[in-house]
Amino acid sequence: MADSPSAATLAWLERLVAHDTTSRNSNLALIEEVQAYLEDRGVACRLTRDETGTKANLDATIGPADRPGVALSGHTDVVPVDGQPWSRDPFALHAADGAYYGRGTCDMKGFLAVCLAHVPAFQAAGLHTPVHLCLSYDEEVGCLGVRTLLADFDRRAVTPAAVIVGEPTAMRVINGHKGNLSMHARVRGRSCHSALAPQGVNALEYAARIVTYLSDMHRRKQAEGPFDTAFEVPHTTIHCGTFESGTAQNIVPDEARFTFEVRALPAEDPATLVDAVTRHVREEIEPAMRAVAPEAAVELEQRAHFAGLDTDPNAAIVRLAQALTGGNASSKVSFGTEAGLFAQHGIPAVVCGPGDIAQAHKADEYVTADQLARCEAFMVRLTEALSDRDAALPDELRG
Repeated sequence: MADSPSAATLAWLERLVAHDTTSRNSNLALIEEVQAYLEDRGVACRLTRDETGTKANLDATIGPADRPGVALSGHTDVVPVDGQPWSRDPFALHAADGAYYGRGTCDMKGFLAVCLAHVPAFQAAGLHTPVHLCLSYDEEVGCLGVRTLLADFDRRAVTPAAVIVGEPTAMRVINGHKGNLSMHARVRGRSCHSALAPQGVNALEYAARIVTYLSDMHRRKQAEGPFDTAFEVPHTTIHCGTFESGTAQNIVPDEARFTFEVRALPAEDPATLVDAVTRHVREEIEPAMRAVAPEAAVELEQRAHFAGLDTDPNAAIVRLAQALTGGNASSKVSFGTEAGLFAQHGIPAVVCGPGDIAQAHKADEYVTADQLARCEAFMVRLTEALSDRDAALPDELRG
C-alpha cells in the first residue's frame, strides 16, 4: 500500500480547503464546483437546499440508479478559526513533514477529496452495485443538512442500502457513537442595587443553582451509569459550556445565560434528562424567584439534537467496512456524527475516515499523508466489492 496520496486527491483537497465553508457561511460555491465536476463526467446531481437557499446538500449516484447501493457521506462545513493561533493561512493547503494543513483537512474534507478523486475509477469499474456520494451542510451546528437530505430520500423509489460516514477515525471502523442534545438557558430575575439585594432576584445565583443541579446529575451518571465500556467515557455526560451574567459588582444581575449539553449513550434518551432539569426548574427554581418577582422566569431552548449510533457489530455494513480496512474489529467513539441520523432513518451506518479526531477543530489542523493513502486503498477495495468481483460485499448489500 502506498504511503502517499495521489495527485488527484491532493488537488481536490486543495480546492476544498480553499472554500471557507465555516458553518455561518454559504457552502454553495463548493457544492457548485463539485456539481460541475460530476456533471462534466455525466453524473447527475441532486441538490436539496436549506430554507434560505444559501446552503445545499448534494447527492449523486454512480452506477445503476435503479437499485440501492452504498453511500459515502461527508459534511462540507467546518468550524470557525476565530481566535485560534494558526501559523499559516487556514484556507490554503500547506504540506509539511508528511502532513497536509488547513481548516477541514481532517474534519472532513480529506475524506471528501478521496471520494471525488476516485470518481473516474468508480465509473471505469462498471459497478454492479451503485455508490452514492452525499455531501451535506451544517453538520457542525447540529447535523442540519442531512435531515433535509433524508427527507428528500423519502420521496424516492430507491435509497441507499447502507452508509459509510467519513469522519476522522484513523480508518478504524466505528459502529457506535453517543447522541447529543444541546440546550440554551436564559434566567430572568429582577435588578436592584446590591445594597438592597433581598429586594431583587439575582439571575446569576439562580442560574448557578441550575448548573449545580446539572453537575450533580453528571456525577450520578459517572457513579451509577448505565455504562458501556466500549466507549472511552463509558457513561452519559452532562456538561455546561458557557455562562454569561452581570454588568457590575454593585448591581444585582437581572439576566443570566448559559448553555449545556447531554452526550448520551445510544441506549439512553437525552430528552429524559432534560425533562428532569425542566421539572426541577418549574418546581424548585421558578417558585423561589417568583416569591420576590412574579415576572421572573427561566427559558430553556433546544439548540441541537442528533441521535446516537449503535449498529450491530455483525451488520452487513460493519462486515463490509472491516473487509475494506483489512481488519476484523469495530469500536465506539464519544463524538457524534451524521451516522446516527442515517441509522435512525433506517439506513444502517458506520463511521470510517482518514485523520485523527484529536486534530479536528484545532489551530493548524492537519491530516497525514498515510491516512489519505489508506483511505484511497479503502476506495479501491470498495470499487472491487461493488463491481461484484470481490467476496467482501455481503449479500445484503448487493444490488
